[in-house]
Amino acid sequence: MSTALATALEAGSGIVAAHPIGPWGFGWWFLLIPLFWIGLIALLFGVFGRRWRRNAAENGYGPYGRTPARRAETTLAERFAQGDIDETEYRARLEVLRANAAQ
Repeated sequence: MSTALATALEAGSGIVAAHPIGPWGFGWWFLLIPLFWIGLIALLFGVFGRRWRRNAAENGYGPYGRTPARRAETTLAERFAQGDIDETEYRARLEVLRANAAQ
């Protein structure tokens, strides 16, 4: 009897029945959950991807790593900075390294 009475009252008063998701459905709230997860994954990939690429470049791994010619130039520059070799010897060896790296 109570359901018949509730139905009659709703029909007579013109009040829309309360739904668990509201009278308008999901609406734009439905888009927030996937957008949140997409944003979180993009943020994590941006932060950790940059770290992985930077570490790979520093350690010489992968396509971001230093080539053997670049490592040789760095070693030569360090020796010149420490005073192990003079400027003429540095420039001569650098020229040889760059000529061989192009081949």
